[in-house]
Amino acid sequence: MDTGKSLHIVMFPWLAMGHFIPFFRLSKLLALKGHKISFVSTTGNLSKLPKIPPNLSSNMTLISFPLPPVPDLPDLAESSMDITHNQQQPLKHALDLLRPLLSSFLQSSKPDWIIYDYASYWLPSVAEQLGISRAFFAVFTAACLSFMGSPSTLMGGGGDDERSTAEDFTKVPGWVPFESNLAYRLYEITKYIQRADGDNFGPPDTVRFGVTIQESDFVVVRSSAEFEPDWFDLLGGMYEKPVIPIGFLPPVPEELDEIQDDEKWVCVRKWLDEQRVNSVVYVAMGTEVHLSKEELSELANGLEKSGLPFFWVPKNSPGTSESELEMLPDGFEERVKGRGFLYLGWAPQVRILSHESIGGFLTHCGWNSVIEALGLGRVLIMLPILNDQGLNARLLQNRGVGLEIPRNEPDGWFTSEAVAESVRVAVVEESGKALREMAKAMKGCFGDPGRNDGWVDKFVSKLEDYRHRE
Repeated sequence: MDTGKSLHIVMFPWLAMGHFIPFFRLSKLLALKGHKISFVSTTGNLSKLPKIPPNLSSNMTLISFPLPPVPDLPDLAESSMDITHNQQQPLKHALDLLRPLLSSFLQSSKPDWIIYDYASYWLPSVAEQLGISRAFFAVFTAACLSFMGSPSTLMGGGGDDERSTAEDFTKVPGWVPFESNLAYRLYEITKYIQRADGDNFGPPDTVRFGVTIQESDFVVVRSSAEFEPDWFDLLGGMYEKPVIPIGFLPPVPEELDEIQDDEKWVCVRKWLDEQRVNSVVYVAMGTEVHLSKEELSELANGLEKSGLPFFWVPKNSPGTSESELEMLPDGFEERVKGRGFLYLGWAPQVRILSHESIGGFLTHCGWNSVIEALGLGRVLIMLPILNDQGLNARLLQNRGVGLEIPRNEPDGWFTSEAVAESVRVAVVEESGKALREMAKAMKGCFGDPGRNDGWVDKFVSKLEDYRHRE
């Protein structure tokens, strides 16, 4: 749909695959509607993106900047998947050093809008000085953003809303006016509490979020008011500016078609074709989650004890000499041979989840993975580890689309028995039937391209009206 009111929009995501994917999908949808897109990132990250479809090539341009070197980052590390959690702040510092290059590009190209992520807190003020309209695209749920608080709370405004200890984050915030259990568990938050005075790598994430929200014209959320009505109502009041649901940006057919004839996929499909319908547990923990050897052993033993077939995507973890595959229990591969498929490397997750043999998804609860799973009606077995994942798990369990693997307080330890029982309940046992049915019912909300495109249309109308009114 070409509206006839073409805008030039610059997109600038945070350096993480879970952020690149929704930013790129939104870019393609905007280009499809006739707008000019400049997608800006670092050279290495742009090389990992899917090809721009031929019908959109005239409307989409990739703008590549070299990531400035930072001593605390490994060579060639350009995204969060290349580093350990302790190196996240140096990566944000490297992003901050892109300010002169990006400012110069904005000054010369004079776009109508720039749509950015939370980490580039300096970007809204740069855009304002250049007369560019600006929007923060939050790839998180409205519930997660509400839990984080208002901009003043995020920036350490003090008062009754101030949170300074890990325990503070294990309680439902006082500003939530309705009944909820949305809060972190102690083991999820303890190691991520940052000192308020920051460090040599720029401000803490809370300040980055707070400034970005406060200085944006719009806040755009990758969710829908249909799925989170109470949280969207709350968020609009907290931010005191337009908060626009953009839908879930589910995968589009051409993303799947690219791998139809891939040699590795042919092998995967053959194995999946041999399994019973709705019997296989797909296991993938995203690009940033790194389990310890002890945790991997419990997970592996739990999958073995479940008796169900499983497709597991272990990965290489930055900062370790062993891959996850090498850290698995002795003899594990031989014991599960034929029933367990261990897949190394980048896996075509959407294509796997769409196969009829998949009965459930054991996931870290990254929002991108959740959207892909629920868009295909797959029940969730949840093992949240970091960032927003714990909050996502609480929200999703409340919606009845999956269950969390039970863990001990305060250390978060889980057992193989808990893994096995959770997998069986979610995928095959009668007690999990309601979960499976609710997950299937979510396909229309999360996965219907037409339904989700309606949210994007409303967003585009707001961009056009706001810009042309100025």
